Amino acid sequence: MTARRLWALLTLGQAALGARVLLRLLATAGGRRVAPNPRPTTAPGSVAVVVPVLNEVARLGPCLDGLIAQGPAVAEIVVVDGGSTDGTQALVATYAARDSRVRLVDAGPIPPGWNGKAWGLEVGAKEADPAAPWLLTIDADVRPAPGLVAALLGHAASEEVTALSVATRQELSGPTEGLIHPSLLATLVYRFGIPGHATDRVDRVQANGQCFLMRRDLLACAGGFAIVRDSRCEDVTLARALAASGTAVGFYEAGDVARVQMYASAAEAWRNWPRSLPLRDRFSGWGATLLGLAEVTLVQALPLPLLTLRLLTRQRGPATAVNAALAAARIGVLVGMARAYRCPPWTYWFSPVSDLPVALRLWVSALQRRHVWRGRPLVDGGG
Repeated sequence: MTARRLWALLTLGQAALGARVLLRLLATAGGRRVAPNPRPTTAPGSVAVVVPVLNEVARLGPCLDGLIAQGPAVAEIVVVDGGSTDGTQALVATYAARDSRVRLVDAGPIPPGWNGKAWGLEVGAKEADPAAPWLLTIDADVRPAPGLVAALLGHAASEEVTALSVATRQELSGPTEGLIHPSLLATLVYRFGIPGHATDRVDRVQANGQCFLMRRDLLACAGGFAIVRDSRCEDVTLARALAASGTAVGFYEAGDVARVQMYASAAEAWRNWPRSLPLRDRFSGWGATLLGLAEVTLVQALPLPLLTLRLLTRQRGPATAVNAALAAARIGVLVGMARAYRCPPWTYWFSPVSDLPVALRLWVSALQRRHVWRGRPLVDGGG
């Protein structure tokens, strides 16, 4: 096969998948965002909060401070410990002494076939106050603003959804992570579009387990967190399971009502986030996963280096035009994503240079069968 024919096939693939991605971005633009609720009318005790933890003493304090500040709408804050050895349990005890709603629960041994976080969520959901009609699962690294719960409940009411999660405002550890984290985040935008909508389409639904609100009865009817027990992306798998049952699941930008610093360093982000980013589970299977990774590779990662190569070698033609258009779209996505970050470092604007290694990293993660999280092997029940 000649080089010209290879260029033609590559360009055709880029154009086809590029059109698919651009239509997705256009269709999801202008979505709705969670806004602070200035006049909350939430009944006391409406929400039970579950926080699964494992060695989170360095990050849990601000999360509990924010949850305690939510007011009477929160019935209980159940912190489920998966076997911490760093003082997390003692920290929770100090918060429990300050506020009787805070309660520490020992997750106990993880049953065979379960991953640790899913088991912690299952234990927390069973332990939480059954009188609270809503369940909020939140990660230890999230820093909730005082009005988070009221804003989530108000948004759920206005959008008429019974399950929603939010894209939290991101904080980065420094300039090096500013090159990597936005490129990783962009892979989600390319595959699923812009947050701001609810859908019951399994192939389109998005979710973020850092902050996920749902009706208790809805979760119970779905089978509880047992439905995500062997998933590497339990938040997305839960959303897909709910969507498969006909429930519209919302995913919205949260602005300043919730922020998070996911990782302490660029190395930690590079090592840990790609583990779940392929988003392969029993609902997606290999076909959808590979199609999504092809979109990331051909539409997000390759246009800038290919355009640079063709300009340096003074080549024109369809390949140059297609890659120029896709590179321009990449810059547009970069500009639009800036609001997802709180004070992004200057390196944020150069993060597309990481797209190609990020795409390769996701391919490796998708094909890798054995994954470890904090020293514990993960069960992988993907399709």
